[in-house]
Amino acid sequence: MDPSPLSLAGRSALVTGASSGLGRHFAKVLSQAGAKVAVAARRVDRLEALALEIQCGGGISAPIELDVTNSHQVVRAFDTAEAAIGPIDIVINNAGVATGTWFTKLSDEDWRQVLDVNLDGVFRVGREAARRMSARKSGGSIVNIASVLGLGVLKAVAPYATSKAAVIQLTKAMALELARDGIRVNALAPGYIETELNADYLASDGGKRMISRVPLGRVGKLEDLDGPLLLLASDAGRNMTGSVIVIDGGQSLAIG
Repeated sequence: MDPSPLSLAGRSALVTGASSGLGRHFAKVLSQAGAKVAVAARRVDRLEALALEIQCGGGISAPIELDVTNSHQVVRAFDTAEAAIGPIDIVINNAGVATGTWFTKLSDEDWRQVLDVNLDGVFRVGREAARRMSARKSGGSIVNIASVLGLGVLKAVAPYATSKAAVIQLTKAMALELARDGIRVNALAPGYIETELNADYLASDGGKRMISRVPLGRVGKLEDLDGPLLLLASDAGRNMTGSVIVIDGGQSLAIG
């Protein structure tokens, strides 16, 4: 029987921002699909716990310390990942931060921090991944994590929305240039996804009002991202590059 086109057996993946939230979940999904997974972030203790959880489930995983704002650490992370699990075929560019400050109250440091992680970090990791994939002539898949706030905006999220809009354009530019090397570059644009960081807010009166404005009347669950992630990472999406998949319950339609 032919393997599922969503299978990642024999592949090696690197996930940034894997110590919590979406990144942690993505790493487990990729492992369950058969990939060896390098989990990268700044909080090494959390990465070690995640790698152990994946290994206890029968997978192969390696924890790697990484600050995506540091180009030298990015190179070192790929070196370490390749030594542990082999050449990287799949990169999930997930590391990100947010700020809830009004535009006029933003400091230079607030602005720079968000852009440095959310946009420059995607650039640094994507560049290193592409250089290595191109040199091996092996192709590969890079999935950048954008947001519906890259398509429309709300109040008090100027740096975040700006960074995610730029990630979408960077994804398209990367896809166009890297296609000749068989490297596919796509983006996921989630709407509100319930995680441990926002669960209390979503249960509050303000959170409930926010949810009521989503056309489908619900926020996403982490597992709602599984299918789109595997589509872009696997051979099932082999004819997709420069695509942006929106998973938001219609939220982007409402924010315009």
